[in-house]
Amino acid sequence: MELSVIHHKIFTLREQRVMLDFDLAMLFDVETRTLKQAVKRNMDRFPEDFMFELRREEWKELITNCDSLSATVKFSPALPFAFTEHGVAMLSSVLRSRKAIQMNILIMRAFIELRNYTLTHKELVDKIKGLEARYDKQFKDIYEALNYLIQEKQNEVKPAKRQRIGFKKEEE
Repeated sequence: MELSVIHHKIFTLREQRVMLDFDLAMLFDVETRTLKQAVKRNMDRFPEDFMFELRREEWKELITNCDSLSATVKFSPALPFAFTEHGVAMLSSVLRSRKAIQMNILIMRAFIELRNYTLTHKELVDKIKGLEARYDKQFKDIYEALNYLIQEKQNEVKPAKRQRIGFKKEEE
């Protein structure tokens, strides 16, 4: 399975990157209810920072924003669990299947790849902000210099009308 497939199943909820239980169940090749049962039997392994249940309004917003969710998932009466990176790692110890371990490794790689991308992206944003600040100062200096020249031109004393000297053409 390609990492890009997994990337599309990672969402940001409550300022954390998470995967939803039905996506994990599909990747681990188990039923969603089986995954949820295993988690509920081992709740002590899943603190709030590893896994949480979505609130109704979070779920509605996610359904609204994600076209890729299937109809069976969208209209399910049960709210899904959201697993953080650490929760996904803990899932492989709960499910204990060869497929779960292999998929867990791929999912961890996807999370790491996303984290590295985010860090690289943040570095680029910081560099751009630095350049903007530097160039903003330079443009401000140029703007001030132009304003100074305009003010000088406006404040320049215009000579009074005076008699022209030199050859004068007679008017007829």
